[in-house]
Parts: sequence; C-alpha cells; structure tokens
Amino acid sequence: MPSDSCCVFFDVDDTLYPPERGVWNQIGLRINRYLVERVGILESEAERLRQRYFLEYGTTCKGLQAEHRVDPEEYYRFVHDFPLDRYLSPDPSLKAMLAAVPAKKVIFSNADRPYIQRVLSALDVAEAFDGIIDIFATGFACKPMDAAYRIAAEKTGSPQAADCMLIDDQPRNLRTARGMGWKTVLVHSPDRDGSADHHFDSIHRVAELFR
Repeated sequence: MPSDSCCVFFDVDDTLYPPERGVWNQIGLRINRYLVERVGILESEAERLRQRYFLEYGTTCKGLQAEHRVDPEEYYRFVHDFPLDRYLSPDPSLKAMLAAVPAKKVIFSNADRPYIQRVLSALDVAEAFDGIIDIFATGFACKPMDAAYRIAAEKTGSPQAADCMLIDDQPRNLRTARGMGWKTVLVHSPDRDGSADHHFDSIHRVAELFR
C-alpha cells in the first residue's frame, strides 16, 4: 500500500490502549446504569439488553435510539462521565509509533467526538491524527455497518478501498472492512479468525507494516 495515498483509520477503545486498562469495563458499567436510571430497565435485565443492542444494532446507543428514542448526546455524556486519568496516561511508545506511520491517520470510532478527544488527550497523541470520524459524523451509521465505512472514506477523500486501512480490536468490524476491500489489522485480540490481513498483540507494532 503506497503511503502517500493511504488513509489509516484507527479505532479508539481497546485499540489505542490495551483492554487491561479497564476503560471499556467502566463504560459498560455506565451503560448499565443508564439503562436502569434513565430508561427504567430492571437491573437484572440491563446487561442482557446491553449485549443484545450491541449485537443487533452495532452499538447500545443505536439500539436505544431505535427502541426507546433516547437522546444520543445525553446518552454519550452519561456513559462517558468518569475520570479517564484513572485508567489512561501519556504513552510515548504509542506516540512514536504513530509518528512512524507515513500516512494520513484518522480516528474512526462509534464513540462521540468529545469522548474521543479526551482519550487522545489522556494518551497525549491528539496531534498525531489528521481527523476524527465519530458516530455523529456518520449520521449514526456505525461499525460494522457498510454505510459507516463508505462515509468515513468519503469524508477523508479516500474513494479507493485499496487506499484504506482499518486498525481495530473487534473482528466483526474488520470483517466488514476487509469485505469492502480495505486492508485490515487486528490488535489486542486473541481471536485470529481470518477477519484481518494482519494481527498484532500490541498497537505499538503497527508501524512495522510501513517499513
């Protein structure tokens, strides 16, 4: 893949940092609280419903929009309302890796921009990225929906699938990208099911693809 025409799309949670940091677990707890406190779901049903929405709709928020007409801005404010600095800190190795990738680098996430910016700031890598495609930018089309990838490519001026690369921790997100002709890299996941062209146990190794 020629670096001068390549756009590398990075997921955020459990991709820019390892799952062991515990951020996604905290988000899951906040989502369950939202279901109970704001939607009125029984506490015993919250986890099951969260997982169903995630699997059926791509994100819990999209499921809540479809079935409960929640306000997405209010939802994201609630579920991301916790101190990130307890879980994330500046990562010089990540910053060096990103600097070594000679291509356009864009965040492509099912989260919202304010939260994404907080994560990038906590890791001290905000300046490494050329843009952010969040859930609002795609009109709530989310990974792994085909439409989300098409919108992300259009917004970054990358009309050719062969010029796009996705780095993600979710095999299902990578399967869609690969099916559309994107290059794919799975990180921080033991699930080597053929969904990705490359697999790394750490995000810090991604620059090896460009050497």
